[in-house]
Amino acid sequence: MTEIFIFKTSVHTQAHVQQVAMLFGAVESIKQWSFDLEDCDRILRVVVSPDFEAESIAQLLGNAGVACEHMVYEL
Repeated sequence: MTEIFIFKTSVHTQAHVQQVAMLFGAVESIKQWSFDLEDCDRILRVVVSPDFEAESIAQLLGNAGVACEHMVYEL
């Protein structure tokens, strides 16, 4: 089973995306992720193991200088 988190981010460039790729690549609990840089909110979608928290992703992004806001959604 997995969790899906959605974040509004400050990522604007492919260089930022590459920084995030290096961070996320080292985290086993992050199964899949993608950015929508064409969206006005620069949406990041992250699929993680059920024991991984949204706050952990926000902290990783913050350490890379990326501002983010967890967006709650319902299916």
